[in-house]
Amino acid sequence: MYKAHKYFVKSIILISFFSLSFKNIYAQNSSFSENIKFGGGLGLSFGNEFFSGTIEPSAIYQFNSQFALGVGLNFTYNSQKNFYTSTIIGGTLTGLYNPTPNIQLSGEYQQLYVNKKYDNDRILYADRKYWSPALLLGIGYQTNNVTVGVRYDVLYNDNKSIYASPWAPFIRVYF
Repeated sequence: MYKAHKYFVKSIILISFFSLSFKNIYAQNSSFSENIKFGGGLGLSFGNEFFSGTIEPSAIYQFNSQFALGVGLNFTYNSQKNFYTSTIIGGTLTGLYNPTPNIQLSGEYQQLYVNKKYDNDRILYADRKYWSPALLLGIGYQTNNVTVGVRYDVLYNDNKSIYASPWAPFIRVYF
């Protein structure tokens, strides 16, 4: 329990730091709200008696045509019939850099709290609750408000990661 509390406190400190940074920028720039973009992601996955759904709202501050920084939330629900269910809740810090108008490099740090409940009594540690960090480095092609690309989780762990693979395609949309 102490470890979970420690991560929560660190997350609050980081969010407060970025909020205060944005407040200082706002004091210097009257068009602060014009540089905020909202977006996010939705994910659905179906399989043989499997369901997964994700909602990821996010917002970024566009400093200029090349740099943006933002925050986001994540909620995911997974279910495999007669095997397990899990809920995943967390947050994301995102940095975006466009070296050219159509190429976007990204770095995303996620801290996700995983709560898995197994329906099968034969599985050891039937219920698991843990924090799962991810550091996703990506590259994508951007046109208008949409970026399509691939990202790699450098902190990937077969036993703890919520992703099936360290590599994942993505579609990012901001308005």
